[in-house]
Amino acid sequence: MPYFGAHMSIAGGCHRALEIAQAFGTQAVQLFTKNSNQWHARPLPKEDIAQFRKLQRINKFRWLLAHDSYLINLASPDDKIYNRSIDAFTVELQRAEQLGLHYLVAHPGAHVGSGEEAGIARVAAGLDEVHRRCPGYRVKVLLETTAGQGSCLGHRFEHLASILERVAEPQRLGICLDTCHVFAAGYCLAPEHAYRATMREFDRVVGLQHLLAFHVNDSLKPLGSRIDRHAHLGKGYLGPEPFRLLVNDFRFRGRPMILETPKEQGKRKNMDRVNLRFLGSLLKCQQSATLTAK
Repeated sequence: MPYFGAHMSIAGGCHRALEIAQAFGTQAVQLFTKNSNQWHARPLPKEDIAQFRKLQRINKFRWLLAHDSYLINLASPDDKIYNRSIDAFTVELQRAEQLGLHYLVAHPGAHVGSGEEAGIARVAAGLDEVHRRCPGYRVKVLLETTAGQGSCLGHRFEHLASILERVAEPQRLGICLDTCHVFAAGYCLAPEHAYRATMREFDRVVGLQHLLAFHVNDSLKPLGSRIDRHAHLGKGYLGPEPFRLLVNDFRFRGRPMILETPKEQGKRKNMDRVNLRFLGSLLKCQQSATLTAK
């Protein structure tokens, strides 16, 4: 079975995300290692790193992921922003390595009018520079599929394939597929024949071997809207069927599947628990367990 988890708060320290995940009984968790809306962050205190790694050992988390800052844009044509993004992303990778995380998820970036080809070239060169600064790191960067708002790259599988083809060390990269994003970008995930067609297309263009993690989110906007708005599972335009198909797809056994659904602050129900129970209930629907790549 896949490993379900959610993006958790680090208020009070990065270790707090693991404590919350432990209370939820999940073996996968995603977090920010710093404020996602700021360029800079103070170095991680040694005691915080030690506490995080201690909880990781005790609770035997299978998958630990971070998401990078939303300010970073490795596709920017502006040299100042581009170089600042390389510096910031290097710090993000260093922090992920210090904490012993498995993956650092990142949006490819926005070309801001320079064109897709120029933007993709910038991303690949930027990743090469970050990897040059961080030799021997175990943490992998996962490029995330995007909805395609504005000039954002990553809403076509071809964008991701082109980046993987251009980088000097493609083995240090992988892909994180966001269900809301690919749906908003125009890829169908239900009914079953459409789900299979989308996965065949991903395999043809990128390769399923590169698909290492998932963000499981429903969409507030319809197919092909190019608008990134997450909804609770089964409550948006996607509905329950894509998630039933995904969690029972044998090809993705053992992969982390992370919620980024709204937290619903102030509600009596903890919606992360509700969505995690929903995913668990779909595993009982075994009619999809023999999905093939036909």
